[in-house]
Amino acid sequence: MQPYFLDSEYPNTRVEDALFHVIQVPLEATVSYMGGTANGPKAIVEASGQLETLVEGMGEPGTFGIHTYDAVSCSYEKSPEEVFARASVLMEKAFGQNSFPLLLGGEHSVTNAAVMALTATYEKGSVGILQFDAHMDLRSSYEGSVFSHASVMYRAVEAGIPLFQVGIRNYSSEDLAARNEYKVGFYDASELYRLAHSPAGLASLTLPDSFPEKLYITFDVDGFDASLMSATGTPDPGGLFWWDAITLLDVLTKGRTIVGSDVVELAPNKMLYHCDYTAAKLAYYLMGLMETRRKQ
Repeated sequence: MQPYFLDSEYPNTRVEDALFHVIQVPLEATVSYMGGTANGPKAIVEASGQLETLVEGMGEPGTFGIHTYDAVSCSYEKSPEEVFARASVLMEKAFGQNSFPLLLGGEHSVTNAAVMALTATYEKGSVGILQFDAHMDLRSSYEGSVFSHASVMYRAVEAGIPLFQVGIRNYSSEDLAARNEYKVGFYDASELYRLAHSPAGLASLTLPDSFPEKLYITFDVDGFDASLMSATGTPDPGGLFWWDAITLLDVLTKGRTIVGSDVVELAPNKMLYHCDYTAAKLAYYLMGLMETRRKQ
């Protein structure tokens, strides 16, 4: 039997009865530096068996039912778009029954599945993407691929999905040009560092009033500082620590509804198993946050 999310505590709930749909997409097609993201979803699911069932301040999300799908096939004939389409079908199914899809990558390009599902399900501009990341991923294409991990957010804004970025600390001129062209909001890592050490603190932040009420959260684990998350393709200094991320997820989603989320870019290393556990704990926290925000 394949492992499923938090299988130490809960049965794998029937998809029709589950509030949370865990969709594993172990794609590794366009990574630029260190590999290993194909093993990310399985590592997160396996590490989830070590989690406690309670999320501080949010009760026990698992009691609402978690269904873990078998991993989506990542083979394709012409383009990884074929993989995204398979995952998008599962995400749309979750949306259709008012459940929450939680996508586990794989490289960040798997968020293209969410772009497909959001545009198929919701009115244009009614859902915004809240991105936690070390990189903007706003290149129109990268290394010859429009479906590169470095282009995934460009595909989102190109499709008319509003975008707000958190924790960015790596820049290219093309990224910056796209950020300006598409009026992407942001709290970059340097700004967050200064604010965290000021009297106001991170809890003073909000999303703009003009940003959509409905949110989709994409969390590239390299948004964390490299000392916390070194099992990723490009571990990067100057990033978020655990409570920074939790505070930001809390304050930036207040008063809003979260329709789905993903955790991507874990590249497991057996010597760094704390990274797998951290990614699993983040995934479960996102379940709790999605459920909490629907009843605020």
